[in-house]
Amino acid sequence: DNWAFLYAQRLALKQKLPLHVCFCLVPKFLDATIRHYSFMLKGLQEVAEECAELNIPFHLLLGYAKDVLPAFVVERGVGGVVTDFCPLRLPRQWVENVRERLPEDVPFAQVDAHNIVPCWVASPKQEYSARTIRGKIHAQLPEFLTEFPPIIRHPHPPSCPAEPIAWEACYSSLQVDRTVKEVEWATPGTSAGLAVLQSFITERLKSFGSHRNDPNKAALSNLSPWFHFGQVSTQRAILEVQKHRGKYKESVDAFIEEAVVRRELAENFCYYNENYDSVQGAYDWAQTTLKLHAKDKRPFLYKLQELEQGTTHDPLWNAAQLQMVREGKMHGFLRMYWAKKILEWTRSPEEALHFAIYLNDRYELDGRDPNGYARGRADVPSPCPAGCLWSICGIHDQGWAERAIFGKIRYMNYAGCKRKFDVDQFERRYAPRT
Repeated sequence: DNWAFLYAQRLALKQKLPLHVCFCLVPKFLDATIRHYSFMLKGLQEVAEECAELNIPFHLLLGYAKDVLPAFVVERGVGGVVTDFCPLRLPRQWVENVRERLPEDVPFAQVDAHNIVPCWVASPKQEYSARTIRGKIHAQLPEFLTEFPPIIRHPHPPSCPAEPIAWEACYSSLQVDRTVKEVEWATPGTSAGLAVLQSFITERLKSFGSHRNDPNKAALSNLSPWFHFGQVSTQRAILEVQKHRGKYKESVDAFIEEAVVRRELAENFCYYNENYDSVQGAYDWAQTTLKLHAKDKRPFLYKLQELEQGTTHDPLWNAAQLQMVREGKMHGFLRMYWAKKILEWTRSPEEALHFAIYLNDRYELDGRDPNGYARGRADVPSPCPAGCLWSICGIHDQGWAERAIFGKIRYMNYAGCKRKFDVDQFERRYAPRT
């Protein structure tokens, strides 16, 4: 279920050439830890096995793409390169670096394989909100939301096989924090991810429409880790879920809004706004109101370590933080509350955003993702979270009644959460371990 892979195989078949799959394993990436790398590497082991069955060699190259891929292309006499797309600054730089170093006679194509409507096709500019992009995406879904053609066993074998992969050596090559442990609830890989999709459809989809905002209810898809690492295609999830529209129309429509419109709105923001991870990326009205209230007296001030350990005065915030630390995920409704309280309890909007992104990227399995930066209004929070810039800087939102600290940024409080769901139940579930 990968359009880049499908396109590459089509080119190879047309030219009657072997097809190679390469993954360049970088030693570190933003605030990713062994929790994230392990999930990714175990998924890649499954990819390597699938490739072997398809007569397609899989190569795991250790190092940055600019340092290892052009040399591989020259050594193997590769005739063309196809890569996937990510709107974030660092992966885009990797692509640019490779493009500069490839031999001039080797064509290089990029395919947006993880959005349903390709990012640059959905809109040619940064969209203001879900309202402004929704019609553009829905108008193009008939063209792009199609069944995938099959990958076939490749008929043209390589002249020399791929070298065996020393997976343990791959782990030891990583320069990442190993103290953030892997999670138990999420098994990496496509097979496990598709099983989660199936369990969502059979067990949770019926209540997604009505209970998705209740952190105590099992109503969410929980698919975002597999989406993030490319182990399950969002397009596959939508194709399967929409088969049940006749039975669960409200839930299916809400899921499509979330997994397609809101998700691709976040991609749009990161692609067209180079300041997607800073206050400078916010709208002018939001920057103005945050600056105006930056010196307002805070009711509490917490250091990063206190937030990370979940030792604030607020038991609900602590419980949400501890859920993220232990499970690598936080319920979408609580992510809004979590990020907004960081704004309220830190010295400045800049510090709040820095802390929120750090914690998100360090602990969330689906951190370091456009959704983590720019997720739109998350009244329907699954499968992906409310973004830090939405919560703290009002991206894709509107101005609200002015108040201390927040200015015109949307406000949330503990009493509001108590009206939404059984806060005590959630606090008990994620109480600090003595």
